[in-house]
Amino acid sequence: MPTPLDPAALRPHYRAFLTGGRGAREPRDRVLLTGHSHQAWPDVARAAVLEAFDDAAALVDDKWGRAFAAADAVRLGVATRIGCTADEIALAPNTHELVARFLSCLDLRRRPHLVTTAGEFHTIDRQLRRLAEEGVEITWVDPREPATLAARIASAVRGDTAAVLCSTVLFQTSAIVPGVDELVRTVRARGVEVLLDAYHAFSFVPFRVPAGAFLVAGGYKYAQLGEGNCFLRVPPDTALRPVYTGWYAGFGALADPRDGGRVPYPARPAERFAGSTYDPTSHYRARAVFGFFDAQGMTVERLRATSLRQTARILAGLEGFDVHTPRDDAARAGFVAVRVRDAKAVVDGLRAQGILVDVRGDLVRLGPAPYLTDDEIDRGVAALRALAR
Repeated sequence: MPTPLDPAALRPHYRAFLTGGRGAREPRDRVLLTGHSHQAWPDVARAAVLEAFDDAAALVDDKWGRAFAAADAVRLGVATRIGCTADEIALAPNTHELVARFLSCLDLRRRPHLVTTAGEFHTIDRQLRRLAEEGVEITWVDPREPATLAARIASAVRGDTAAVLCSTVLFQTSAIVPGVDELVRTVRARGVEVLLDAYHAFSFVPFRVPAGAFLVAGGYKYAQLGEGNCFLRVPPDTALRPVYTGWYAGFGALADPRDGGRVPYPARPAERFAGSTYDPTSHYRARAVFGFFDAQGMTVERLRATSLRQTARILAGLEGFDVHTPRDDAARAGFVAVRVRDAKAVVDGLRAQGILVDVRGDLVRLGPAPYLTDDEIDRGVAALRALAR
Protein backbone atom coordinates (compact mmCIF):
# COMPACT_ATOMS: atom_id res chain seq x y z
CA MET A 1 0.00 0.00 0.00
CA PRO A 2 1.45 3.43 -0.91
CA THR A 3 2.33 5.89 1.85
CA PRO A 4 -0.63 8.06 2.93
CA LEU A 5 -0.34 11.80 2.39
CA ASP A 6 0.71 14.09 5.23
CA PRO A 7 -2.06 16.61 6.01
CA ALA A 8 0.39 18.95 7.75
CA ALA A 9 2.36 19.28 4.51
CA LEU A 10 -0.79 19.89 2.46
CA ARG A 11 -2.65 22.35 4.69
CA PRO A 12 -0.60 25.45 3.73
CA HIS A 13 -1.83 24.95 0.16
CA TYR A 14 -5.50 25.15 1.25
CA ARG A 15 -5.27 28.38 3.21
CA ALA A 16 -8.34 30.02 1.65
CA PHE A 17 -10.74 27.19 2.49
CA LEU A 18 -9.24 26.45 5.88
CA THR A 19 -9.46 30.09 6.98
CA GLY A 20 -12.84 30.72 5.38
CA GLY A 21 -11.43 33.02 2.69
CA ARG A 22 -11.95 36.80 2.44
CA GLY A 23 -8.41 37.56 3.50
CA ALA A 24 -8.59 35.76 6.86
CA ARG A 25 -5.21 34.56 8.12
CA GLU A 26 -6.02 32.27 11.05
CA PRO A 27 -7.66 28.85 10.64
CA ARG A 28 -11.41 28.97 11.09
CA ASP A 29 -12.78 26.82 13.89
CA ARG A 30 -14.59 24.27 11.77
CA VAL A 31 -14.14 20.67 10.63
CA LEU A 32 -14.75 19.94 6.94
CA LEU A 33 -16.02 16.36 7.03
CA THR A 34 -17.46 17.04 3.58
CA GLY A 35 -14.81 15.23 1.55
CA HIS A 36 -17.42 13.03 -0.15
CA SER A 37 -19.42 16.05 -1.28
CA HIS A 38 -17.35 19.22 -1.69
CA GLN A 39 -13.66 19.05 -0.93
CA ALA A 40 -11.66 22.20 -0.39
CA TRP A 41 -9.94 23.66 -3.42
CA PRO A 42 -6.20 24.24 -3.25
CA ASP A 43 -5.19 27.89 -3.42
CA VAL A 44 -3.93 27.48 -7.00
CA ALA A 45 -7.57 27.33 -8.05
CA ARG A 46 -8.04 31.00 -7.20
CA ALA A 47 -5.14 32.06 -9.41
CA ALA A 48 -6.59 29.97 -12.24
CA VAL A 49 -9.97 31.69 -11.97
CA LEU A 50 -8.22 35.06 -12.24
CA GLU A 51 -6.23 33.78 -15.23
CA ALA A 52 -9.49 32.96 -17.02
CA PHE A 53 -10.74 36.49 -16.33
CA ASP A 54 -7.50 38.04 -17.56
CA ASP A 55 -7.54 36.01 -20.78
CA ALA A 56 -11.11 37.10 -21.48
CA ALA A 57 -10.23 40.74 -20.79
CA ALA A 58 -7.18 40.63 -23.03
CA LEU A 59 -8.53 38.51 -25.88
CA VAL A 60 -12.33 38.91 -25.74
CA ASP A 61 -13.78 36.40 -28.25
CA ASP A 62 -10.31 35.18 -29.16
CA LYS A 63 -10.01 33.65 -25.69
CA TRP A 64 -11.42 30.35 -26.96
CA GLY A 65 -8.07 29.05 -28.19
CA ARG A 66 -6.75 29.22 -24.64
CA ALA A 67 -10.04 27.90 -23.26
CA PHE A 68 -9.90 24.85 -25.52
CA ALA A 69 -6.28 24.24 -24.43
CA ALA A 70 -7.49 24.17 -20.82
CA ALA A 71 -10.25 21.73 -21.79
CA ASP A 72 -7.70 19.46 -23.46
CA ALA A 73 -5.63 19.48 -20.26
CA VAL A 74 -8.71 18.45 -18.29
CA ARG A 75 -9.41 15.58 -20.70
CA LEU A 76 -5.85 14.36 -20.24
CA GLY A 77 -6.08 14.65 -16.44
CA VAL A 78 -9.27 12.58 -16.45
CA ALA A 79 -7.99 9.99 -18.90
CA THR A 80 -4.79 9.28 -16.97
CA ARG A 81 -6.85 8.60 -13.85
CA ILE A 82 -9.34 6.15 -15.38
CA GLY A 83 -7.14 4.31 -17.87
CA CYS A 84 -8.22 5.57 -21.28
CA THR A 85 -7.07 8.14 -23.83
CA ALA A 86 -7.92 11.83 -23.77
CA ASP A 87 -9.83 11.66 -27.06
CA GLU A 88 -12.34 9.30 -25.41
CA ILE A 89 -13.47 12.04 -22.98
CA ALA A 90 -16.44 14.36 -23.54
CA LEU A 91 -16.79 17.27 -21.11
CA ALA A 92 -19.87 19.03 -19.74
CA PRO A 93 -20.78 21.29 -16.80
CA ASN A 94 -22.78 18.54 -15.06
CA THR A 95 -23.41 14.81 -15.23
CA HIS A 96 -27.10 15.19 -15.99
CA GLU A 97 -26.36 16.74 -19.36
CA LEU A 98 -24.16 13.77 -20.22
CA VAL A 99 -26.60 11.15 -18.90
CA ALA A 100 -29.43 12.75 -20.87
CA ARG A 101 -27.28 12.80 -24.02
CA PHE A 102 -26.50 9.09 -23.53
CA LEU A 103 -30.17 8.24 -23.04
CA SER A 104 -31.09 10.18 -26.17
CA CYS A 105 -28.95 7.76 -28.22
CA LEU A 106 -30.99 4.73 -27.28
CA ASP A 107 -33.68 3.25 -29.52
CA LEU A 108 -36.33 3.06 -26.81
CA ARG A 109 -39.09 2.34 -29.31
CA ARG A 110 -37.45 -0.93 -30.32
CA ARG A 111 -35.94 -1.76 -26.92
CA PRO A 112 -38.07 0.03 -24.31
CA HIS A 113 -36.48 -1.49 -21.21
CA LEU A 114 -33.74 -0.14 -18.93
CA VAL A 115 -32.05 -1.76 -15.93
CA THR A 116 -30.74 0.25 -12.99
CA THR A 117 -30.60 0.07 -9.21
CA ALA A 118 -32.74 1.62 -6.52
CA GLY A 119 -29.54 3.10 -5.08
CA GLU A 120 -28.55 5.50 -7.85
CA PHE A 121 -27.89 9.18 -7.27
CA HIS A 122 -30.69 11.60 -8.14
CA THR A 123 -29.18 12.42 -11.56
CA ILE A 124 -30.04 8.98 -12.90
CA ASP A 125 -32.87 8.14 -10.51
CA ARG A 126 -35.05 11.18 -11.22
CA GLN A 127 -34.55 11.07 -15.00
CA LEU A 128 -35.41 7.38 -15.23
CA ARG A 129 -38.47 7.79 -13.04
CA ARG A 130 -39.67 10.49 -15.40
CA LEU A 131 -39.05 8.25 -18.41
CA ALA A 132 -41.06 5.53 -16.68
CA GLU A 133 -44.00 7.94 -16.59
CA GLU A 134 -43.72 8.14 -20.39
CA GLY A 135 -43.88 4.38 -20.86
CA VAL A 136 -40.25 3.24 -20.65
CA GLU A 137 -40.07 0.10 -18.52
CA ILE A 138 -37.48 0.31 -15.76
CA THR A 139 -36.23 -2.57 -13.63
CA TRP A 140 -34.96 -1.30 -10.27
CA VAL A 141 -32.53 -3.78 -8.72
CA ASP A 142 -32.24 -3.75 -4.91
CA PRO A 143 -28.79 -2.30 -4.04
CA ARG A 144 -28.57 -4.09 -0.73
CA GLU A 145 -25.99 -6.90 -0.69
CA PRO A 146 -23.49 -5.15 -3.01
CA ALA A 147 -21.46 -8.34 -3.36
CA THR A 148 -24.14 -9.84 -5.60
CA LEU A 149 -25.44 -6.61 -7.14
CA ALA A 150 -23.60 -6.82 -10.47
CA ALA A 151 -24.77 -10.39 -11.05
CA ARG A 152 -28.36 -9.47 -10.20
CA ILE A 153 -28.23 -6.52 -12.60
CA ALA A 154 -26.99 -8.82 -15.38
CA SER A 155 -29.78 -11.31 -14.70
CA ALA A 156 -32.38 -8.53 -15.08
CA VAL A 157 -31.33 -7.84 -18.68
CA ARG A 158 -33.86 -8.98 -21.31
CA GLY A 159 -34.03 -9.17 -25.06
CA ASP A 160 -35.63 -5.72 -25.22
CA THR A 161 -33.18 -4.06 -22.80
CA ALA A 162 -31.53 -0.97 -24.30
CA ALA A 163 -29.12 -0.12 -21.50
CA VAL A 164 -27.90 -0.74 -17.97
CA LEU A 165 -27.15 2.26 -15.74
CA CYS A 166 -25.43 1.63 -12.41
CA SER A 167 -22.92 3.05 -9.96
CA THR A 168 -19.50 1.65 -9.18
CA VAL A 169 -19.79 3.04 -5.62
CA LEU A 170 -23.16 3.49 -3.91
CA PHE A 171 -23.66 7.11 -2.91
CA GLN A 172 -25.63 6.39 0.26
CA THR A 173 -23.34 3.84 1.92
CA SER A 174 -19.90 4.17 0.22
CA ALA A 175 -20.02 0.48 -0.70
CA ILE A 176 -17.91 -0.46 -3.72
CA VAL A 177 -19.80 -2.62 -6.22
CA PRO A 178 -17.61 -5.59 -7.21
CA GLY A 179 -17.83 -7.48 -10.48
CA VAL A 180 -18.46 -4.45 -12.68
CA ASP A 181 -15.98 -5.56 -15.37
CA GLU A 182 -17.73 -8.91 -15.74
CA LEU A 183 -21.12 -7.16 -15.78
CA VAL A 184 -19.99 -4.99 -18.68
CA ARG A 185 -18.63 -7.97 -20.65
CA THR A 186 -21.81 -9.98 -20.11
CA VAL A 187 -24.20 -7.18 -20.98
CA ARG A 188 -22.27 -5.83 -23.96
CA ALA A 189 -22.17 -9.34 -25.45
CA ARG A 190 -25.97 -9.08 -25.67
CA GLY A 191 -25.88 -5.76 -27.50
CA VAL A 192 -26.89 -3.74 -24.43
CA GLU A 193 -25.22 -0.40 -23.68
CA VAL A 194 -23.75 0.23 -20.21
CA LEU A 195 -23.40 3.55 -18.40
CA LEU A 196 -21.36 3.45 -15.18
CA ASP A 197 -21.59 6.25 -12.61
CA ALA A 198 -18.11 6.48 -11.04
CA TYR A 199 -18.50 9.83 -9.28
CA HIS A 200 -17.73 8.34 -5.85
CA ALA A 201 -14.64 6.56 -7.19
CA PHE A 202 -13.05 9.10 -9.51
CA SER A 203 -9.51 10.23 -8.62
CA PHE A 204 -9.07 8.25 -5.38
CA VAL A 205 -10.25 4.66 -5.93
CA PRO A 206 -7.94 3.06 -8.51
CA PHE A 207 -9.77 1.55 -11.48
CA ARG A 208 -9.58 1.25 -15.24
CA VAL A 209 -12.72 1.93 -17.22
CA PRO A 210 -14.03 -1.37 -18.66
CA ALA A 211 -13.78 -1.72 -22.42
CA GLY A 212 -17.12 -1.05 -24.06
CA ALA A 213 -18.60 0.95 -21.18
CA PHE A 214 -19.67 4.55 -21.04
CA LEU A 215 -18.57 6.09 -17.74
CA VAL A 216 -19.76 9.34 -16.20
CA ALA A 217 -18.26 11.23 -13.25
CA GLY A 218 -17.02 14.63 -12.22
CA GLY A 219 -14.50 16.53 -10.17
CA TYR A 220 -16.78 18.33 -7.71
CA LYS A 221 -16.02 15.86 -4.93
CA TYR A 222 -12.76 13.97 -4.37
CA ALA A 223 -10.80 15.52 -7.26
CA GLN A 224 -11.20 19.07 -5.82
CA LEU A 225 -11.89 20.50 -9.28
CA GLY A 226 -15.04 22.37 -8.29
CA GLU A 227 -18.23 22.87 -10.26
CA GLY A 228 -18.47 22.59 -14.03
CA ASN A 229 -16.01 19.71 -14.46
CA CYS A 230 -17.91 16.58 -15.41
CA PHE A 231 -17.07 14.06 -18.09
CA LEU A 232 -18.30 11.09 -20.07
CA ARG A 233 -15.93 8.40 -21.26
CA VAL A 234 -17.18 7.29 -24.68
CA PRO A 235 -16.08 3.89 -26.05
CA PRO A 236 -13.90 4.47 -29.11
CA ASP A 237 -15.92 2.11 -31.31
CA THR A 238 -19.39 3.52 -30.70
CA ALA A 239 -21.46 4.85 -33.60
CA LEU A 240 -24.30 6.24 -31.46
CA ARG A 241 -25.86 9.54 -32.53
CA PRO A 242 -27.25 11.59 -29.61
CA VAL A 243 -30.65 13.13 -30.32
CA TYR A 244 -29.92 15.69 -27.61
CA THR A 245 -26.99 17.18 -29.48
CA GLY A 246 -25.08 20.43 -29.03
CA TRP A 247 -23.70 22.60 -31.79
CA TYR A 248 -20.14 21.88 -30.70
CA ALA A 249 -20.69 18.37 -32.08
CA GLY A 250 -21.00 20.01 -35.49
CA PHE A 251 -17.89 22.17 -35.29
CA GLY A 252 -16.30 20.59 -38.33
CA ALA A 253 -19.38 21.17 -40.48
CA LEU A 254 -20.32 24.74 -39.52
CA ALA A 255 -19.34 26.09 -42.94
CA ASP A 256 -21.27 23.43 -44.86
CA PRO A 257 -24.54 24.45 -46.56
CA ARG A 258 -27.75 23.60 -44.76
CA ASP A 259 -29.24 21.24 -47.29
CA GLY A 260 -31.79 19.61 -45.03
CA GLY A 261 -29.93 16.30 -45.06
CA ARG A 262 -29.03 13.95 -42.26
CA VAL A 263 -27.42 15.68 -39.28
CA PRO A 264 -23.67 15.03 -39.45
CA TYR A 265 -21.58 13.79 -36.51
CA PRO A 266 -17.80 13.78 -36.06
CA ALA A 267 -15.86 10.60 -36.73
CA ARG A 268 -14.35 10.68 -33.24
CA PRO A 269 -17.04 9.21 -30.93
CA ALA A 270 -16.45 11.44 -27.88
CA GLU A 271 -16.95 14.56 -30.02
CA ARG A 272 -20.46 13.31 -30.84
CA PHE A 273 -21.34 13.96 -27.19
CA ALA A 274 -20.14 17.57 -27.18
CA GLY A 275 -22.48 20.24 -25.85
CA SER A 276 -22.59 23.95 -26.53
CA THR A 277 -21.12 27.23 -25.29
CA TYR A 278 -19.95 26.97 -21.67
CA ASP A 279 -18.08 28.92 -19.00
CA PRO A 280 -14.41 27.98 -19.51
CA THR A 281 -13.38 29.22 -16.05
CA SER A 282 -14.05 25.75 -14.63
CA HIS A 283 -11.48 24.20 -16.94
CA TYR A 284 -8.79 26.73 -16.02
CA ARG A 285 -9.41 25.82 -12.39
CA ALA A 286 -9.39 22.09 -13.05
CA ARG A 287 -6.18 22.27 -15.07
CA ALA A 288 -4.45 24.06 -12.18
CA VAL A 289 -5.72 21.54 -9.63
CA PHE A 290 -4.62 18.54 -11.69
CA GLY A 291 -1.19 20.18 -11.94
CA PHE A 292 -1.16 20.73 -8.18
CA PHE A 293 -2.03 17.09 -7.53
CA ASP A 294 0.81 15.98 -9.78
CA ALA A 295 3.30 18.33 -8.11
CA GLN A 296 2.33 17.16 -4.61
CA GLY A 297 2.43 13.46 -5.46
CA MET A 298 -1.33 13.18 -4.87
CA THR A 299 -1.69 10.08 -6.99
CA VAL A 300 -4.85 7.99 -7.04
CA GLU A 301 -3.02 5.30 -5.07
CA ARG A 302 -1.79 7.65 -2.33
CA LEU A 303 -5.19 9.32 -2.07
CA ARG A 304 -6.70 5.87 -1.67
CA ALA A 305 -4.25 4.96 1.10
CA THR A 306 -5.03 8.24 2.86
CA SER A 307 -8.78 7.74 2.55
CA LEU A 308 -8.66 4.18 3.89
CA ARG A 309 -6.63 5.25 6.92
CA GLN A 310 -9.00 8.13 7.68
CA THR A 311 -12.23 6.20 7.18
CA ALA A 312 -10.86 3.38 9.33
CA ARG A 313 -10.29 5.94 12.09
CA ILE A 314 -13.90 7.13 11.76
CA LEU A 315 -15.19 3.55 11.86
CA ALA A 316 -13.19 2.85 15.01
CA GLY A 317 -14.69 5.94 16.63
CA LEU A 318 -18.21 4.82 15.75
CA GLU A 319 -17.91 1.38 17.30
CA GLY A 320 -21.32 0.37 18.65
CA PHE A 321 -23.24 2.57 16.21
CA ASP A 322 -25.39 1.38 13.28
CA VAL A 323 -22.79 1.88 10.55
CA HIS A 324 -23.86 1.11 6.97
CA THR A 325 -20.46 1.46 5.31
CA PRO A 326 -18.37 -1.71 4.80
CA ARG A 327 -15.53 -2.13 7.28
CA ASP A 328 -13.46 -4.19 4.84
CA ASP A 329 -10.97 -1.90 3.08
CA ALA A 330 -11.55 -3.50 -0.32
CA ALA A 331 -15.30 -2.91 -0.08
CA ARG A 332 -15.23 0.68 1.23
CA ALA A 333 -14.90 3.90 -0.74
CA GLY A 334 -14.42 7.42 0.61
CA PHE A 335 -16.91 8.12 3.40
CA VAL A 336 -18.69 6.53 6.35
CA ALA A 337 -22.48 6.44 6.64
CA VAL A 338 -24.07 5.90 10.05
CA ARG A 339 -27.76 5.59 10.85
CA VAL A 340 -28.90 7.78 13.74
CA ARG A 341 -32.24 8.81 15.10
CA ASP A 342 -33.38 12.24 13.90
CA ALA A 343 -30.41 12.51 11.55
CA LYS A 344 -31.31 15.98 10.29
CA ALA A 345 -31.27 17.38 13.85
CA VAL A 346 -27.90 15.72 14.47
CA VAL A 347 -26.45 17.29 11.31
CA ASP A 348 -27.80 20.70 12.33
CA GLY A 349 -26.33 20.25 15.81
CA LEU A 350 -22.94 19.41 14.34
CA ARG A 351 -23.07 22.44 12.07
CA ALA A 352 -23.73 24.65 15.09
CA GLN A 353 -20.40 23.38 16.45
CA GLY A 354 -18.59 24.10 13.18
CA ILE A 355 -18.54 20.45 12.08
CA LEU A 356 -19.83 20.05 8.52
CA VAL A 357 -21.31 16.72 7.42
CA ASP A 358 -24.43 15.84 5.44
CA VAL A 359 -27.43 13.53 5.58
CA ARG A 360 -29.19 11.17 3.16
CA GLY A 361 -32.47 10.05 4.68
CA ASP A 362 -31.55 8.79 8.14
CA LEU A 363 -27.89 8.24 7.26
CA VAL A 364 -25.33 10.81 8.36
CA ARG A 365 -22.31 10.80 6.03
CA LEU A 366 -18.81 11.72 7.24
CA GLY A 367 -16.22 12.28 4.52
CA PRO A 368 -12.57 12.93 5.33
CA ALA A 369 -10.10 14.55 2.94
CA PRO A 370 -6.29 14.53 2.63
CA TYR A 371 -5.88 17.94 4.32
CA LEU A 372 -7.91 16.87 7.39
CA THR A 373 -6.00 16.13 10.60
CA ASP A 374 -6.62 13.22 12.95
CA ASP A 375 -7.60 15.70 15.67
CA GLU A 376 -10.30 17.15 13.42
CA ILE A 377 -11.62 13.71 12.57
CA ASP A 378 -11.72 12.75 16.26
CA ARG A 379 -13.47 16.00 17.17
CA GLY A 380 -16.16 15.38 14.55
CA VAL A 381 -16.75 11.77 15.58
CA ALA A 382 -16.90 12.66 19.29
CA ALA A 383 -19.45 15.39 18.65
CA LEU A 384 -21.58 13.01 16.59
CA ARG A 385 -21.52 10.40 19.34
CA ALA A 386 -22.60 12.97 21.91
CA LEU A 387 -25.46 14.31 19.80
CA ALA A 388 -26.65 10.88 18.68
CA ARG A 389 -26.98 9.73 22.26
